[in-house]
This record gives sequence, structure tokens and C-alpha cells, in this order.
Amino acid sequence: MATTATITPINTFERVESRVRSYSRSFPKVFDRALGSTIFDTNGKAYTDFLAGCSTLNYGHNDPDLKSALIEYISNDGIAHGLDMFTDAKEHFLSTFERLVLRPRGMTHQLQFTGPTGANAVEAAMKLARKVTGRTNVIAFTNGFHGVTLGALAATGNGKHRGGAATPLSGVTRAAYDGYHGPDINTADLLERELSDPSSGIDAPAAIIVETVQGEGGLNAASPEWLRQIQTIARKHGALFIIDDIQAGCGRTGGFFSFDGMGLSPDIITMAKSLSGMGLPLAMTLIKPEHDIWKPAEHNGTFRGNNHAFVTAAAALEKFWSDDRFISDVNEKARYLGERLAAIADEHGLTTKGRGMMVGIDTGSGENAAAICKACFAKGLIIETSGSFDEVVKVLCPLTISLDQLTAGIDVMETAFDAVLGSHRAAAE
Repeated sequence: MATTATITPINTFERVESRVRSYSRSFPKVFDRALGSTIFDTNGKAYTDFLAGCSTLNYGHNDPDLKSALIEYISNDGIAHGLDMFTDAKEHFLSTFERLVLRPRGMTHQLQFTGPTGANAVEAAMKLARKVTGRTNVIAFTNGFHGVTLGALAATGNGKHRGGAATPLSGVTRAAYDGYHGPDINTADLLERELSDPSSGIDAPAAIIVETVQGEGGLNAASPEWLRQIQTIARKHGALFIIDDIQAGCGRTGGFFSFDGMGLSPDIITMAKSLSGMGLPLAMTLIKPEHDIWKPAEHNGTFRGNNHAFVTAAAALEKFWSDDRFISDVNEKARYLGERLAAIADEHGLTTKGRGMMVGIDTGSGENAAAICKACFAKGLIIETSGSFDEVVKVLCPLTISLDQLTAGIDVMETAFDAVLGSHRAAAE
């Protein structure tokens, strides 16, 4: 007699959803509620979230003020979808962004809404750079990640993602990121030499695109000096300088922009992830006015007018960026996080990577990192990996996390590192 398989929610995902899913493989639970830095499964178990939507939830889950603003807007029958028509929600976001972000930094960039993901913003940035310069080649860097749509994927270094294209990826030349060849080789000098040599085989670039901290590439952090040199190289060779701030921006690395205070003036900036404030799809490119040469509708997208995201994004700017209190608190927690991770790394002869609250520990192998993350999850901590071999255990907790919860989460990490790698202290005793 045939038996009927037990029907569970997990069975539904296995039966119906594409096997392309990834995070659910590391965290095989069904979640139904979240608040602040805590996410709950359907059995009521609480997990501290050190992933935060891969830096999409910098302000935590369901911030009460952002949620209230959205509920009020929806209750008043506010426009949900407006293409690129004028709406009060969009005007409020634009004027708020201008007042709190652009003017204090002396920036005059135009905002282009590309909707809905970071890859859309990168595609628009590269497309516009080619239109402005009349060139096709884009310089991108080793270990960079800019998205998995074909144009953005060409600029992405990750071999696994590139292999999924099943077609040649073109229009991009790869250059070595800061430190790629070790501390004694200035890779910016190498790039300058190649671009200055008419026989190097590298076509004159339309743009140079770079992350100041490589989120998916292993938390490699470029120095301000190196970034300034790359900007100078771009200007010298007639290329637009693009900073991809999709994962590193919105406070994650110490300022609203990851390059705040570095003396940089990118021609184009791409943003997404935490831009909306609470996980709603919203992406944009910031374009210097002289490069904003689009013809009407020359680049568009159905969901570039996500008014619900405009509402929460404006509320987030007002709440967290009207003064320096939020970022000062973030930087204090970043210092504590860095000190704790450095102690764990030192205990096991490892190294830390990253900057601000975008940091992690290089465990030396993907196997080690996976085992540590699995041990963390068993103890109620959601945390993931990054790097060429998924070797870095990467902390991306909400920036609003309390010091107590941050401390408890790091304690879980410390126990997991000891369990997987063995404690030097225990061995000594």
C-alpha cells in the first residue's frame, strides 16, 4: 500500500520553488516574523540576524517609525505605483535626499530611479557611461560583485555566478583590486601603466567601476589613497568614475556613503539594498549633471516608481540622518565589533577583513566557514560567508542592533569558532 509523504512547508519549497535558491539551504527553517535584529521561525524560536538581508536591513526589521509612515500612506490610499510620474511621495523623498545627503556634501548629482535591484542600477550606470564617452570598455576589479544580469555580470568576478550566464560576457576588462598582489605592489600603478601603453591591449575605458569594500568578494577594503589614485586615473584617461555603493552604503561602513571623507567625487554612484529603509525594492544611480544625457524613456523600468519605498526611504533619512547621533552610535558599535572579531581571529591565528560594520574573519577555507556558520545557526545566530572560496565569516547585522544583542551574537560566534577550529586556550590548558 502506497504511503503519503508528510506535507510540510519545507516540502512545498522543495516541490515548487526553483533549485536556484541559496540562503534557504543554509537556514532551512520557515520564518514568519521579525523585529529589530531578531527574526522568528514558525515555531516561535528567535534568531539574531547577522545577515540583515545582505545589508538590505541596515535599520533593522520593521522599524516602528518607518512602518508607521508606510501604514499611514497606504491607509490614505497613497499612490503605490507611478512609473516615473510626479507623486507627492517621490517629491518628498527627492527633497529630503537633497537636503540631508546631497547639500551637506556639496553634491549636485541627479537621481535616476532604475528599479528595483542593485543590478538595475549598475546596468544603467554602465550603459550611461558608454553613451557619454562613446566607448564600450569598462574596467572592473578582481573579486568585484555588481550583479548577475548580463551587463553587471560581465563586471562581476565570481566564477560561479559568471558560469551561470551560459553565454560569453564581454565589454569589461579586469584589473587587480587594492592588495590583490600583496601589500608591496600598488595595483593602481599597474593599471595606470597599462592604460598609458597603447600596446597593452586594453581599449580606452568608458568607465572604471569599483566597490570601496567588496562585500561578496571577501570584505576586501580599499585604502582611501588607492581609491583617489583610481579616480585620478579615470579622469586622466577620459573614463567615468563609478562607485558601487549598493552593499557598503547607507551607514554600513561609517558614513551615508562608503567614501565619505575620502576626498572622492564619483561621476556615478549606484545605490539599492538599504536605500528604502525597510527592505522594499528601490535602486538608483546618482549622476553628475553634465553626464545626465539620457533622452526621455531611453532607459526605463516598470518598477522605477515604487512609491511605498519612497515613503520609507524618506522616513529613514529623517530618522537616522538628520543629525550625527545615529552614525556616531554605529561607529562606536563598529569599534567594539572590530575589537571582538580581532580577538577571535587572534585566538585562532586568523585575520579580520572589512571596515565599519561590514567586517568578518577569514577562516582559511570554505569548509571551516560553512561549519562555523552552521554551528552559529544551531545556537540561534543567522550569519553567512563571502569570498572567492566562501572562506570569510561575514557580519552584516542591523546597524540599529543593541549592544547587548550584538555582544550575545559575537559570543555565539566565538563559541562556534572554538567548536570548529579548537580553542588555543583549551589546548594550552
